[in-house]
Amino acid sequence: MDAALGAPEKMAERADDLTPMMAQYFELTREYDDSLVLFQVGDFYEAFCEAAERVARLYEITLTKREDSTGEYPMAGIPIDNAESYVETLLDAGYRVAIADQVEDPEEVSGVVERAVTRIITPGTLTEDELLGGAANNYVAALARENDRYGLAMVDVSTGDAYATGSDSLATIEDELGRFDPSEAIVGPDAPTDPFECMVTPYDERAFTAERARERVGRYFGPPERLLASDAEVRACGALLAYAEYTRGGTGVGEDGQLAYLNHLTRYDPREYMVLDSVALESLEVFGRRSVRSSEGLTLAEAVDETACAMGRRELTDWLRRPLIERDRIEARHEAVAELVGAVRTRERLHERLREVYDLERLISRVSRGRANARDLNSLGSTLAVVPDIRAAIEDSDSRKLRALHDRLDDLPEVRSLLSEAIADDPPPELTEGGVIASGYDETLDELRETERSGKAWVERLEARERDRTGIDSLKVGHNSVHGYYIEVTDANLDRVPEDYQRRQTLKNSERYYTPELKEREDEIVRAEQRADDREYELFVEVRETVAAESERVQRLADALAQLDVLVSFATVAAEFDYARPEIVSEGIEIEAGRHPVVERTEDAFVPNGASLDRDDRVMIVTGPNMSGKSTYMRQIALTALLAQAGSFVPAERARLRLVDRIFTRVGASDDIAGGRSTFMIEMTELAEILEHATEDSLVLLDEVGRGTSTTDGLAIARAVTEFVHDEVGATTLFATHHHELTDVAEQLPAVRNRHFETSREDGEVVFEHEIAPGPAEASYGVEVAGVAGVPETVVERAAELLEDGETAASADEGGVPARTNGSGDTEADHENPDATAEIDAIRERLREVSIAETTPLEALRLLAELQSKLEAE
Repeated sequence: MDAALGAPEKMAERADDLTPMMAQYFELTREYDDSLVLFQVGDFYEAFCEAAERVARLYEITLTKREDSTGEYPMAGIPIDNAESYVETLLDAGYRVAIADQVEDPEEVSGVVERAVTRIITPGTLTEDELLGGAANNYVAALARENDRYGLAMVDVSTGDAYATGSDSLATIEDELGRFDPSEAIVGPDAPTDPFECMVTPYDERAFTAERARERVGRYFGPPERLLASDAEVRACGALLAYAEYTRGGTGVGEDGQLAYLNHLTRYDPREYMVLDSVALESLEVFGRRSVRSSEGLTLAEAVDETACAMGRRELTDWLRRPLIERDRIEARHEAVAELVGAVRTRERLHERLREVYDLERLISRVSRGRANARDLNSLGSTLAVVPDIRAAIEDSDSRKLRALHDRLDDLPEVRSLLSEAIADDPPPELTEGGVIASGYDETLDELRETERSGKAWVERLEARERDRTGIDSLKVGHNSVHGYYIEVTDANLDRVPEDYQRRQTLKNSERYYTPELKEREDEIVRAEQRADDREYELFVEVRETVAAESERVQRLADALAQLDVLVSFATVAAEFDYARPEIVSEGIEIEAGRHPVVERTEDAFVPNGASLDRDDRVMIVTGPNMSGKSTYMRQIALTALLAQAGSFVPAERARLRLVDRIFTRVGASDDIAGGRSTFMIEMTELAEILEHATEDSLVLLDEVGRGTSTTDGLAIARAVTEFVHDEVGATTLFATHHHELTDVAEQLPAVRNRHFETSREDGEVVFEHEIAPGPAEASYGVEVAGVAGVPETVVERAAELLEDGETAASADEGGVPARTNGSGDTEADHENPDATAEIDAIRERLREVSIAETTPLEALRLLAELQSKLEAE
């Protein structure tokens, strides 16, 4: 984020001499010195001095000047009616934006108009639809630390979704941040900022104190000890609520500053869900947030998204982000999906009705913040109107999950009736335009409108009467906002103007008049209009507040509709793409004719493959050339497990799956130049994370481990990892490799099995059959793949020659036996090089000092990297 702006230096120098308006601006910039203040002046938001120069540069607009008795000030402004697009640019540039609105009517104030910051717009606290960019959740997070315990809280200010969790492990907190991907964070004293990949905003440390946080959490959700598990969680939640209030700038909050629509908090234990860290989410291309590798850009979330409403899309994201590990809850979802797959008409009826559902979560958020207009209330009312039909569609369901959702589909009949009676069918977007309250709702309003209508009807008839009375055929009756109603007569007819006409305005070729009777009618119309507008606004606010009081019921309804939408989506995908209901078992993974849910949509002839992994066959070594399908195969097994535990059917003919506590992936890597980490270091860091945290209930995908170093080192690492996973971890593991020597490990480790992808040659060309078979691959076909990829023919032919020469040499050396050694174990080459011998002796001594039993996997990898660097230096 950009450095704090602070108060303008030019104004600070002459603060005592500023005009009242500029003094207002100066004080607001001092109070909100961490934000860029946009200051309303008429129809524009203006910035002055240093802030104006930044705004002008950013938007590439002309920098103007304001000049008054105290001097000249650089000025740049943006139109209020299109402010969102400009604010988005400021946010992307790293600014926080404080909106200072006029809080008084300029026509009712004789002096300077009072302005106040009504909201602070930051990446994590957006509520404007134009800035949110779709249905996805937008979270702001807070992290607190209490001794060795971490507390994490997250809230979506636009929907009211709020979560809290805690852990003794910072790695667990990092995993949860990877799941929720917040846009912004605040961090308490002693808590680290390293886990965050988003904007970290400095915030008042006092908000994190236990006493303040406990009081604020209590006001929102009741006694903290009943909901939260530690003081760290309480401090994180309390500070986050304080920050949410602060960014609202006092708008749409209660007298105590409370945001009424934030009325429910979900406290969860990370162990209640399958762990998917950011590495796994990206490499499996679940959401595609950072990945550009998905075929045609399609992600898993997009492949299974047949949701009908925005709330359903958010819920689907949450289910994929946090797959369940509780068997009963998973099977309840499968049961519901199975019923909807079989009930085609019910499923289609539900989908059509859910398409009529508006985003209740964001609607009720705007209602509670006092920012909803009449169209928002109409959208809420029309959504409530379809709920009875949705409820009736699942009334006779045999599914436990669908019956539970049926009971939660509350159509709020009293609210629905109120909105139907009170809000006009097609109201204008602005409340100040009138016409938002329906006729017949309020007798007083109806009388005022009738007075206004009858007065205007009298005026409309006046023109014909006056033409008859005066004989002036060109006489016109009109109205403008400055002079009101008038009778216009051209100069040629002025001699026929009656005596009761009183001059109102002189134009170039005509005169405008009024009569006492017209003035009386005008006053009557104006009074009726003003009173009607005031009455209408008063009634609308009453209706909006009545609806806001039911925000908790609306949010419960929204949650039920969102869950139902996801189940219908899962059923639609299952029916359309022939997914099977998975069977949850206690041991093993058994998949018949499994498919990759994304790749099968983008390839004309996808080849299904099965998988069988259990306690006795838990490590699969997968070999085969590039492009044969190894990575796709491993990913499809992981995605099958993920979908099953999210509650979906899976792309296979049949699947029997054990529950997985976490999916680890070590698939591909790239340099982190800015962080000073090579591809190999990133690979080893991710590998260390897996070896440190995987359990026997985990699913581990390893793709080409050890490729970032020499062949000998890479093979050694790959073999050591395989042995460790087999002997110490016990996780279900798929290991794709080009190290064909690694396949020998299957003969020594009982739970390791070799599998390969069938490849053949036809007319000198390599053919990928994409079918998995027992045993190791016979060849890598690397040279052939290079030819398929378009490498020049001369290069491919030369590579083939060199490969043949290498194989011949290896054969002559009795299968690649190492070079002869002398009696001490050194090679003859080493014996001829005393420096090399000394270096090898030093390495041996370093290894003798290591206690294998006490060395963690991460320490072992670091040691290996250290020894490698010594050899490379030599």
